[in-house]
Amino acid sequence: MDYLVVYTSNTGNTEKVAMKIFDSIPGRSKDIQRLEELRDEEADTYFVGFWNDRGTCGSRVMEFLSGLHGKKVALFGTCGMGGSSEYFKQVENRVSVFVPEDNEYLGCFLCGGKMMLQVLDRYKQMQAINDSPQIRTMIAAYEEGMLHPDEQDFRDAEAFVEEALNK
Repeated sequence: MDYLVVYTSNTGNTEKVAMKIFDSIPGRSKDIQRLEELRDEEADTYFVGFWNDRGTCGSRVMEFLSGLHGKKVALFGTCGMGGSSEYFKQVENRVSVFVPEDNEYLGCFLCGGKMMLQVLDRYKQMQAINDSPQIRTMIAAYEEGMLHPDEQDFRDAEAFVEEALNK
């Protein structure tokens, strides 16, 4: 198989981006699977998706990436806390270290995403104790995340696939 899109998704955001990535890959020699349901399939190129877990990916994604050798690997994911390119770069740097050096790294696409309601509840509890500018910023980021992934994020994901495949 030429391409395999493998992803984890906690709230459905990364799954939506994974579907767009899959649809953007040309040809028919491709598949898409949740990491939790991955069968023993091999591909030349992997698009590996994750949800941001405190600035990085979860351990299951770390293990999967660490096991890839001699492949082309592109990363993608969603971040509930962020739209800043600096933050996205930090997340990419933390996750890309799990891609072994014998792979060809094709880059990373990240976009915002909705967070679980429990996160907002926690922020509101924190705000009730101490209403600081930092807490208000976190609540604003939560509210902004509720709008993502959006159509622009999907267009950007599609452009990322094209760029990655042209490397």
